[in-house]
Amino acid sequence: MTDRRTLVPADVAAKIESCVETWSGALITLSHSLHHEPELAFEEHRSVSKIIDLAEGAGFETATGVGGLATAFVATKGTGALTIGFCAEYDALPEIGHACGHNVNGAAAVGAAIALAEVADSLDVRVKLVGTPAEEAGGGKAILLRAGVFDDVAAAMMVHAGGRDEVGGSSLAMSQWSAEYVGRSSHAATAPWLGANALDAVAVAYNAVGLLRQQLEPGLVVSIIVTEGGQACNVIPSNARVAVEIRATSTSKLRQVQARVRACLEAGALATGTDVTITPCGEDFAELRQDDFMTRAYSRAIGARGRTALSRAGDHIASTDMGNVSHVLPAIHPTIGYDVGDAAHHTAEFALHGTSPSADEAVLDGARAMAAVGAELALDRDQRTRLLDRLEISHLRREEKV
Repeated sequence: MTDRRTLVPADVAAKIESCVETWSGALITLSHSLHHEPELAFEEHRSVSKIIDLAEGAGFETATGVGGLATAFVATKGTGALTIGFCAEYDALPEIGHACGHNVNGAAAVGAAIALAEVADSLDVRVKLVGTPAEEAGGGKAILLRAGVFDDVAAAMMVHAGGRDEVGGSSLAMSQWSAEYVGRSSHAATAPWLGANALDAVAVAYNAVGLLRQQLEPGLVVSIIVTEGGQACNVIPSNARVAVEIRATSTSKLRQVQARVRACLEAGALATGTDVTITPCGEDFAELRQDDFMTRAYSRAIGARGRTALSRAGDHIASTDMGNVSHVLPAIHPTIGYDVGDAAHHTAEFALHGTSPSADEAVLDGARAMAAVGAELALDRDQRTRLLDRLEISHLRREEKV
């Protein structure tokens, strides 16, 4: 007999539900603990320890420091041929803590991994929980992807906290740069002609970017701020710096805009006789490509919890390094909703709702739904074949490059 809402056999669905219920207290405690002790990108040492303790208590084998990142980890359980991955996020924002709900994201991923592992043997799957640091600043998933941490993963998923349930849709590809201008200092009143004004270079670049914006098509966004511009009015600044963020609806369009923005930044140096060094700040984020089958499976599973998920197909919302993962393997990144009032992400008000009863239920429902998606992937013969065939092709391509 199959659960008509999730297409998962009733006995499997019952075991997943029972497992989440058994671990519900520990998962909620984890979410609250992450929330109460927020840690910034690449500094999430306590957060990792908390998750590892819980995973090991559930019988997972763990390894920390994977991919060359001190606060990344993997936790695995099962010996099946098909490896299903769950991405746990746990980094917070400066000053406002878990204002993007990564405590909910991380705890839900842990719960999903534990629940799917409960039925791993009967489904012939292996479960891999990947601890992915620094989504807010640095792009941890992109680094782990390049390091091969996802090489054995057939499909990956996570949920993201938000004010309502959403599925489908994409994100914006994103790049962040720092541009440092170096000129020559001089007295601003008695000998300004002897200087090379780094702040003037910033002014030229800033205005060039501003003029560029009117030529950009919808969905392409360039933001620029001055982060250093001199210390005294009577000194020609020898150093100045800007931070630039570029977003686009696709990676190919991102590359096109990057070239134009780089020209604006270099123009500032050319016009003022200064030098400029442009440095990437972390990894570029790719746009999100959500897998159709997994999206439908998640919609069914979350619907079984009495939730109605809004389809965001065609929309490009924010940016995430889960996009990088989705360019390499089938993946989803739905939003799990809870009551946040009118608060927006990345605000102190949003953070206040992160340990509410509604947020706690989001942790558990997200875990249930993702585990059900994993079960559907394992049980659907066509999907299982699709995933295993893709893994084999990817493996052969890697061998060809060696």
